Amino acid sequence: MNIQIFGKSKCFDTKKAERYFKERNIKYQSVDLPRFGMSRGELKNVVQAVGGLEKLIDEKSKDAALIKYLAYEEDKFEKVLEDPRLLKTPIVRNGKAATVGYCPDVWKTWE
Repeated sequence: MNIQIFGKSKCFDTKKAERYFKERNIKYQSVDLPRFGMSRGELKNVVQAVGGLEKLIDEKSKDAALIKYLAYEEDKFEKVLEDPRLLKTPIVRNGKAATVGYCPDVWKTWE
């Protein structure tokens, strides 16, 4: 298992995800999303795994409405790539599989 947790330091769901893996002695890599973001390849893999970019957009973000008005999917992708604060957290990756939000039921199947 190769777990990566992309999250925000003040996000409670990110902290719960880290605690979930820590309690089960599963090693993970934690990435501060606002600070380091995601690479183009990582974001593409996550978008494919969760079923679309719309599922990754954080509706509570102040710039989320801007994304809805962009006409092309590539423009939306580029905007999210340059401003990772638009993403819901935590994003948990295990190879090609990924989840958005706190999803312990899915993580159990990875063990």
